Amino acid sequence: LAGSIDLDEVLSRTLEAAGARDGADAALIMLPDPQGGKPLVATLGLSVEEAERHAITGPPDGRLARSITMSYTYPELERETEGADGIIHAGLAVPLPGESSTLGYLTVFTRTKGHSYSDDDVRQLETLAVRAGPAIENARRFREARQLADLDALTGLHNRRFFHETLARECARAHRYERKLSLIIFDLDDFKDINDRIGHLAGDAVLAEAAERVRDVVRTADIACRVGGDEFAVILPESSIDDADQLYRRLLNAVSSRPIGQVGKLYLSAGVAELRAEDDPIAFFQRADDALYRAKEAGKGRVVSANVPRLGPA
Repeated sequence: LAGSIDLDEVLSRTLEAAGARDGADAALIMLPDPQGGKPLVATLGLSVEEAERHAITGPPDGRLARSITMSYTYPELERETEGADGIIHAGLAVPLPGESSTLGYLTVFTRTKGHSYSDDDVRQLETLAVRAGPAIENARRFREARQLADLDALTGLHNRRFFHETLARECARAHRYERKLSLIIFDLDDFKDINDRIGHLAGDAVLAEAAERVRDVVRTADIACRVGGDEFAVILPESSIDDADQLYRRLLNAVSSRPIGQVGKLYLSAGVAELRAEDDPIAFFQRADDALYRAKEAGKGRVVSANVPRLGPA
């Protein structure tokens, strides 16, 4: 367990160790988000629906329990021996100890009717949890630190390094599986004049507000990044150039629909491109970036397609 700092691998090893126990047909780890967000749930031998139903958060009164034992009865299946196969009949959960607080719960489940858990079962699962807790905590800290390192401090979007790493990975995946991939490169029109007029600190506030509006309209699967001063990019997996064009128009509307700070309405110019068979990540980025410069030369609030060289107002 201590041999990796990759959170997914540590969770997988813990689940495999728990699932290898006698009478364990499935295992689940539930880690609440310290910031109040969606908890992290990892499973072995459970469907998504089963995991959602059986995740353990602890006693209802918030106390820390040494262990929690669950027994499930199904009245409609009492007389159906065949229908009872394959369903969860019992579960045992123990807390995962962290350095200063409980991280969450490790749970094993059985699909054997009539199975019960002994004190020895509790002790063995506790031993695993005690070993897994520090490894999970270290791996989660590493992931959080890496995520922070991937973010631009001003805008909260992914930074330039993350953009180029992700673009290379998505290009390789799209080529390998013959999937679509599109890219938008855009910037704020006349932003240098804005900085000269209101100063760089106020200009930073404008960038932060614009980035927040960008986050509000990109899809969950899209990867929004800040790649330069006022230059941004969105990677669109599984998307065509028409999808990129539609997203640009949503971005333009989000940023330009109402004033930002002292500068009033802002407009975006953009270049959009769809991955071609001969593109590597650098060529793909360059085509979209060149299209952006052509849009800037043509006027404000415009988009240019790198695939089909047409120019038009938004």
